[in-house]
Amino acid sequence: MTRTTGGHGAAEQATTDAAAAAPVAGDGLLELVAMVGRLRGPGGCPWDAEQTHESLVQYLVEECWELIDAIESGSREEMIEELGDVLYQVLFHADLAAHTPGEDYDIDDVARHMTAKMVARHPHVFGDREAETAADVVAFWDDLKASEKPHRTSVLDGVPQGMPALALAQKLLGKAEKVGVTRPATDAASAPATEAELGDTLMALVASARARGFDAERALRDAIRSMQDDVRAAEA
Repeated sequence: MTRTTGGHGAAEQATTDAAAAAPVAGDGLLELVAMVGRLRGPGGCPWDAEQTHESLVQYLVEECWELIDAIESGSREEMIEELGDVLYQVLFHADLAAHTPGEDYDIDDVARHMTAKMVARHPHVFGDREAETAADVVAFWDDLKASEKPHRTSVLDGVPQGMPALALAQKLLGKAEKVGVTRPATDAASAPATEAELGDTLMALVASARARGFDAERALRDAIRSMQDDVRAAEA
């Protein structure tokens, strides 16, 4: 009898030990948070300790572009690495803020703010609003954002002007349509039929601009500024 009881006790202990050793979602993230704190803390890395939000901007931009490359053509391993690099930037900024007088927020503040924001923006999931399709969500998305940021009075408010010109142009076209400002599209008969054809067409335009000594990026930004002026005039 004693031997049997002891066996059950050993089995129960083994089960408990296995459960304790099993990875829990978020454990790896907590390890990374602690590691960032050590690197930036006393006895850590002098370079890390000297960084500011401003000095880190270049690395954030680079890591985001590397992640885009991994998404478009990378492997699973590259995706894991590049997502980690972007995550590291977020944790670095949060740890920096936690130890900067006047900022005084940490990664938990960032996470809780994001949770609250996503709950508020998904009333069809967390509330009583109904949305059957993605189009339904888009239809009331602007209303939700407007209620969050009542100080924004233009559809252009919040659009980052530092975006690459082509991405900025695509975003601006969507914003401008909301106030009735448009730009003529290429005739359907001659428009590229696929993204591959579109890429070739854009490359040909850049090559043509280069051959004539034009700066394609600057030219598109000039057109963007002109359209933004039209949007503001339409809103006035």
